[in-house]
Amino acid sequence: MEGTIFDIKHFAVHDGPGIRQTIFFKGCPLRCWWCHNPESQNPKPEKYIRTNKLDGKEFKKETEIGYRVTIEELFQTIQGDKIFFEESGGGVTFSGGEPLLQADFLYKILGLCKNDGIHSCVDTTGFASLRTIQRIAELTDCFLYDIKITDNNLHEKFTGVPVHGIIENLKWLDQNNKNVILRFPVIPGITYTKKNITKIKLLLQSLKNINQIDLLPYHNISNGKYNRFKIENKMKDTKPLSDEEMLKIKTEFESVGFKVGIGG
Repeated sequence: MEGTIFDIKHFAVHDGPGIRQTIFFKGCPLRCWWCHNPESQNPKPEKYIRTNKLDGKEFKKETEIGYRVTIEELFQTIQGDKIFFEESGGGVTFSGGEPLLQADFLYKILGLCKNDGIHSCVDTTGFASLRTIQRIAELTDCFLYDIKITDNNLHEKFTGVPVHGIIENLKWLDQNNKNVILRFPVIPGITYTKKNITKIKLLLQSLKNINQIDLLPYHNISNGKYNRFKIENKMKDTKPLSDEEMLKIKTEFESVGFKVGIGG
């Protein structure tokens, strides 16, 4: 069996506990306005022209983003960092894109990690069938689970998909006491509104076993990627929030009893 990935990041420290290897799956059913990996959206490998400058001259080269990999090849790469996992309490994180879009491939590689004692995280939007969530949860040590907007109409507007299933999947993980760290992308004027923050806090208060959330500050460092892949950047003029504003949100979520981090 093969899957499609577009990057592997070694020695990652923001994608779960310890030192981790983060594997980025290609393909995502969402089209979030603020996506910082727009090259992850198309599930197929893509070619683009890369421009490099040297001594005032431009050199253009055709480059491909995304490639097919077998389970055996990928697991061998994961095992190459195992000593760092063991020393730091780390492991492997499957991110994207949306790794649940390649659920069969993900399930098999998670099984190999489980059998070899390698800690695993799945970084997900939660947009999948409940059966997929249940199946992947059998083998996953920790979910890094995005929660963005609770209003369905707004969620569809800004991500392209409804939110109902995402919330129901989250509630199932909570009710079944699965290890989940929530992630909240703080997007000015979209997720960061008084109304949405209030609704997110109500959702957090309804959870019984999940008590940790990481705030992910918006940044605009991906502008070049949108140009490169000829994707409309609807957020190009949006400014990141200040440190003071981020601390204010942190305090709001701490007020409902959550452990809150900035970044993640």
